Amino acid sequence: MPGSRHTPPKGTRTSERPSGAGLAISRPSPNLAPSSPFAVSSSSVPTGPGSVLDLDTHDAVTLKGIAGSPGVAVGPALVLGDLRSSFVRRHIHTAQIQTELDRVQHAVEAAKSSLRAVDAGMPIAMREATGILDAYQLMLEDPTLHERIEHGIRKEKQCAEWAVSIASEEIVAMFGPRVSSERDAYISERRHDVEFVCDRLLRALVGEDTGHSVRLDEPMIVVARDLSPADTASMVREPALAFVTCVGTRTSHTSIMARALEIPCVVGVADALLQIRTGDTIVVDGLTGQVFVHPTPQTIRDARQRSEQHLAFARQLLSARHKPAVTADGVALALKANVELPAEAILAVDHGAQGIGLYRTEFLYIDRTTQPGEDEQYEVYRAIVEAVSPQPVTLRTFDIGGDKFASTFQLPAEMNPALGLRAVRLALKQPEVFLTQLRAMVRASAHGDVRIMVPMVSSVHEMREVKRLIAQAVEQVRARGQAFEEHIPLGMMIEVPAAAIMADVFAKEAEFFSLGTNDLVQYALAIDRGSESLAAQASPFDPAILRMIKFVTEAAKHRGIPVSLCGAMASDPLAACLLVGLGLRELSMEAAAIPEIKEAIRRLYVPEAEAIAAQALECDSADAVEELLARELAPRLIDLLAGIAEDSTISST
Repeated sequence: MPGSRHTPPKGTRTSERPSGAGLAISRPSPNLAPSSPFAVSSSSVPTGPGSVLDLDTHDAVTLKGIAGSPGVAVGPALVLGDLRSSFVRRHIHTAQIQTELDRVQHAVEAAKSSLRAVDAGMPIAMREATGILDAYQLMLEDPTLHERIEHGIRKEKQCAEWAVSIASEEIVAMFGPRVSSERDAYISERRHDVEFVCDRLLRALVGEDTGHSVRLDEPMIVVARDLSPADTASMVREPALAFVTCVGTRTSHTSIMARALEIPCVVGVADALLQIRTGDTIVVDGLTGQVFVHPTPQTIRDARQRSEQHLAFARQLLSARHKPAVTADGVALALKANVELPAEAILAVDHGAQGIGLYRTEFLYIDRTTQPGEDEQYEVYRAIVEAVSPQPVTLRTFDIGGDKFASTFQLPAEMNPALGLRAVRLALKQPEVFLTQLRAMVRASAHGDVRIMVPMVSSVHEMREVKRLIAQAVEQVRARGQAFEEHIPLGMMIEVPAAAIMADVFAKEAEFFSLGTNDLVQYALAIDRGSESLAAQASPFDPAILRMIKFVTEAAKHRGIPVSLCGAMASDPLAACLLVGLGLRELSMEAAAIPEIKEAIRRLYVPEAEAIAAQALECDSADAVEELLARELAPRLIDLLAGIAEDSTISST
């Protein structure tokens, strides 16, 4: 019923849901990153005449997008128009220039105030979004933006709204043409951020309520071209069943916020605004990335059944998440988490992570106009280290460049950024910026078990230069009298073929290895990781990749240094079992996948895993490897692969 918040009507997602992991009902192909963060369920759905789910008046339509946040929701759609405010484009007189400039400044303060209000209203589980909202406030004061706005007002005699709109278009154009490739996800997000910030500024100028742009009187599924983190966060108290957007990726802000809210989300649905109207009944499947418009009664029943099975199975997995990660024959493994945002560290511990195997520090450099200072970085690293102590935290130095755009770095235009100035190459080109980060990491070591890891290393010279700079950072911290741990292990990512082939040599320079299979697949197979047409061929199960993994693990074992794997491959149950057979004893993955992988490992015997791995190394194609794994392992992991609850399957010991 409209206005009913405490007893949601039928058609909503189940309000009782686990605060942790789930798994995909229809698992993607093993060569794609599986999605299994938070489970959200739909409950029973009315189908009688005159209800919001009257299914007989339209033909069913299936739309395909990207699974941004898992779960299944059924309900009526609320379609939002273009969030950009409408206004009259008018020229002003010279005497009005200062008035328009003042209006802009007042609008900036109003927009910042609205963002602070949204931030303050978020629950603890949403704190990972705080950095994004803080960045929006900084962007509202960006000198480049204000220079362009002032030019429009003073030189072009444009009203404030017009000047803001033109400035937004000009800055967005600096990011190049719009593309949908995953490779350009970071650039796309920066483009969207500029649009969102200018949108809030326009709302403030025309007097719209910027503090809360969407209000729902009943549980509905929000459909829009895109949603900013501020718009999404402002709906935290609203009965939003799910989100559907025309643009976005799994790493987009909308997806991140939806996962934090535990709300199903499908992004990148290009035809959403063309096919969906307000009031239409839709099914949002955040497990498979599908949206069903005017679903049939059978589709509703199937969605409800899959959702219930998924939720039940997720509960079983969560109940076992803190059990040891040991194989059936007692061999211990370390399952750690990959995190990007500080609050994810707490989530990782809650999911049974034995530390942080990869903390991506890039988020500190993105969505801001100035680079983070040493103290700011230190406080972030310290918070993460203390959150998981006494478990270890591996801090990866910034991996900027390639598909990761940060406006605070002046990067040259390159034909192929993935092969250009990025990661450690960029760090060594800007040693003062790198030293600032290293000093912050060194200081954080005083609060727990810290390791430092360097990305994209391809030569011994690079590792030696990094070691020299770390020694310099240590001496600078020591000279200030600040606390730090005398020995901080230094490791490297193995994600380019040169590093894999020279692993025996690098094992003399690094204290640990971490295999980054996402990039290793891209560089070894010469396939752009964002290519839709070649996605099926970019498989971590390719025998060339498996042989490199085996060589690296043997080189590390010979030298007596630990080796882990932190690519998406670690999140797949079949792949995880294969990796154990290849010699891996440490895997790092997104936190939500840990209960699932832990359960898979507990059903595996190491000798059989090694025998399967030996056969896989003799295969001549990725397809042959996948067939081998399906034949040997799928029968005992069928519930994990399908996400179907079986009371007797989850290990109880």
